[in-house]
Amino acid sequence: MIGKFFRRSSDKSENASKPQAKGPKAGPGAEKRSAEGKSTSGKDGRSRGRQRNRRRDQRTDGRKDTRTKAPQKPWTLDEFQVPEQEGKVRFHDLDLPLPVMHAIADLGFQYASPIQGQSLPHTLNGHDLVGKAQTGTGKTAAFLITVIDDLLKHPFDGERYAGEARALIIAPTRELVMQIADDAKNLCKYTDLEIHTLVGGMDYEKQQRALNERLVDILVATPGRLLDFVNKRDCYLDQTEILVIDEADRMLDMGFIPDVRRIVRQTPRKTHRQTMFFSATFTPEVDDLVEQWTTEPTIVEIEPERVATDTVTQHVYLVSSDEKYPLLYNIVQQDDVDSLIVFANRRDQCRRLHDHLLAHGIKAGLLSGEVAQNKRVRTLEDFKTGKSKVLVATDVAGRGIHIDGISHVVNYTLPEEPEDYVHRIGRTGRAGKKGTSISFACEDDAMRLEPIETLLGSKLKCEVPPEELLVAPPKVEVKRSSGGDRNDRGGHRGGRRGGGGRSRR
Repeated sequence: MIGKFFRRSSDKSENASKPQAKGPKAGPGAEKRSAEGKSTSGKDGRSRGRQRNRRRDQRTDGRKDTRTKAPQKPWTLDEFQVPEQEGKVRFHDLDLPLPVMHAIADLGFQYASPIQGQSLPHTLNGHDLVGKAQTGTGKTAAFLITVIDDLLKHPFDGERYAGEARALIIAPTRELVMQIADDAKNLCKYTDLEIHTLVGGMDYEKQQRALNERLVDILVATPGRLLDFVNKRDCYLDQTEILVIDEADRMLDMGFIPDVRRIVRQTPRKTHRQTMFFSATFTPEVDDLVEQWTTEPTIVEIEPERVATDTVTQHVYLVSSDEKYPLLYNIVQQDDVDSLIVFANRRDQCRRLHDHLLAHGIKAGLLSGEVAQNKRVRTLEDFKTGKSKVLVATDVAGRGIHIDGISHVVNYTLPEEPEDYVHRIGRTGRAGKKGTSISFACEDDAMRLEPIETLLGSKLKCEVPPEELLVAPPKVEVKRSSGGDRNDRGGHRGGRRGGGGRSRR
């Protein structure tokens, strides 16, 4: 249960009222300027740059497109008919802008998921949110729809600057950042909102140029790389209207919270921004973060059982350590296995599995912290398009995998944390499709079954695998592959500002 943040502190040091989401909106920076009694725009230090912000339709090279285009019939809600159903929330009922509804229709969404239906009526009215939800519940769309709705209904009237984000989304892994950005682009396809990402392991200067060629409406970032940009004054957060913190528990586990604290301090006060905070689990430490960063939040809890068991058939095979790889090899060969993710607890385990699969002629990709970002992107794309059949991943890397149509998930080793079991099997059985998870339990990790069953609220059926699945694979020579170099926080500032916004230097 979510605990202490129900008991709000009586400290009124931040007692300014939150801007109304439905009224005229000048952005938190306007209130900040008024409160401090001085202007942060005009002829201050930021106005010394050479490039002024440009109209969105003038962000090319200034040439006009003279080609004649056939007129298109405007899209209307008449093309998106969804009948009312008792107990379900339609997106039609939420007063969303037409461009957002058009994108939702293209994505095939009809009814809001539980977390969307419970949160959107509050967040669309400007309230802070605390969501207890696993991946696969639709939480990403819940906060993205809120962000896009707010930015469209309350356009920024004043002068904007390069590297100045209106909405900031922080996530723990590069893969999750890229997936959130992809989802945002799908929902923004009929708007002119600009989406940018900042992640480690990619060229700093390239990201810097992209950030400054166009205005920044939605910025999705990992903590380390975002802090690099903030410290080098290549990104500014004092005009942030909406802050989203995703997978806070994972960021706490990964040691990112000190960086996130520094980032949050760069944004307007919590009473001058809207904050949405998501975590799969809530500990006293997570509760403290909620207390510090949100104002009277709406609480939405989605229990993990609703994620794990509805669309996923779960198997547990009791095996010895030596039987694990033959079992995996033979499972991959089965006709009903279209695509499969293998999870292991350690990077070296993942690398060895990947090397053995390649040696046996199985098209497989590797996703772990030791793999360079550009190679990760290619690996995910190959798996998504079917060029590779198997993806071997660690828990941290795997949390950013959001690909529909994955038929099987294999837990080569049972996770040390029960919540990670739910995250893993949530990679299959998505978008209403059926999936299969197979867990290998040997003498080393069988004791981890009981905590998983306690979390799920049900027993897992344990069985001995059929003999044909334990036949030893052909003997081959296994060559060790290279994961690639990491450069999580590399790069340096360079290049001249230009393009989308006026420089703040």
